[in-house]
Amino acid sequence: MIPVLTPEQSAAWDASAQSGGIAIEALMESAGRGAAAVITARLPDALRLGVLVAVGTGHNGGDGWVVARALHALGLSVWVTSVAGDRRPLTAAAAARALQSRVREVAPDGPWPGVGLVVDAVLGTGATGRPRDEVARLMGRLTDLEVPVVAIDGPTGLDLANGVSAGALQALMTITFGGYRRGHLLARDEVGDLVVVDIGLPPVPAEWPRLLTDLDAALHLVPFSSKSYKGTRGRVVVIGGDAGMVGAARLASRAAFAVGAGLVHLVAPPESIAALGEAEPDLQTLAHPFDGPIDGRLADLLTNANAVILGPGMGRRPGRTAWVAACAALGTAPLLIDADGLIALQGDAELLSRIAAARPVVITPHAGEFRALFPELANGSGVDPW
Repeated sequence: MIPVLTPEQSAAWDASAQSGGIAIEALMESAGRGAAAVITARLPDALRLGVLVAVGTGHNGGDGWVVARALHALGLSVWVTSVAGDRRPLTAAAAARALQSRVREVAPDGPWPGVGLVVDAVLGTGATGRPRDEVARLMGRLTDLEVPVVAIDGPTGLDLANGVSAGALQALMTITFGGYRRGHLLARDEVGDLVVVDIGLPPVPAEWPRLLTDLDAALHLVPFSSKSYKGTRGRVVVIGGDAGMVGAARLASRAAFAVGAGLVHLVAPPESIAALGEAEPDLQTLAHPFDGPIDGRLADLLTNANAVILGPGMGRRPGRTAWVAACAALGTAPLLIDADGLIALQGDAELLSRIAAARPVVITPHAGEFRALFPELANGSGVDPW
């Protein structure tokens, strides 16, 4: 699985590569050449019209100079425009090699040739806040070209720590290296198609988060034997769907069937069960209120389940916290807490931690639910929510 990094982790990863004997110059060369290979494979028609590579003074700019030199070596028309300022030593060396190879440079405020593609290598992973004046002016000119933009690491103006855009350039495609940055996954409209290039970095620490893709999830599914039947294919219990809110619980139940569950039980109040009886005849149902004591039938279901989904459309009436906690205390199967189940736990992250200590837990909050559940992590305090 591909790691999902903070900018600090990205810097630490580069440092670990250097301490392991991988020169940072080699990583920059691999990054630039890898990005050039992706661009030539995916955007050949735009390349034929010429390429303008916009570079900054940091290592992201160095990657851009390598991209320009690699594309120029293919006989393509390439120009580089650079933000004014002192270049970092590696970037200066990359620029010198490109210029010695006859890559052409044009001033950021001068006339530019007509091109069919822009490569944005101005600001990289560690950039935060609103771009300074000269960068902002360059961004404005690049936007005015109205041609596709390929971003290296991330679009200039996008904070890759949190996905906050400060007027970021809109990228058709973003090419990054080794792993995703969190901002990539939170700002997909600005990032465009996201491509990760392996440049030879060492393995990341096991505790760093990774993105679970559809393919990764599929690899965890055990193939059915020819003798399989519903009783051997797993039992999923979905708890949710208060009166007038059965849609999410119904979709979760259908999804459980779609991935191969043999038995799916929906637990909901009596009026919801009555409404679903004819619509979903393959569902097992249990009428049970979302408050008060848990009766023996529900306790048996939760104890014998292979997976539990708790919360979709469950409602937010008083008393839900204790009821959710009571359900979560029954059984040891993997538990997915969603929607109103998360709202029931708001302000009590310690309770969630206790639940997760006793069984595997997945939570699926949208931004508002995350803020309600972890307010101290959503207010810019700098505490790492991952």
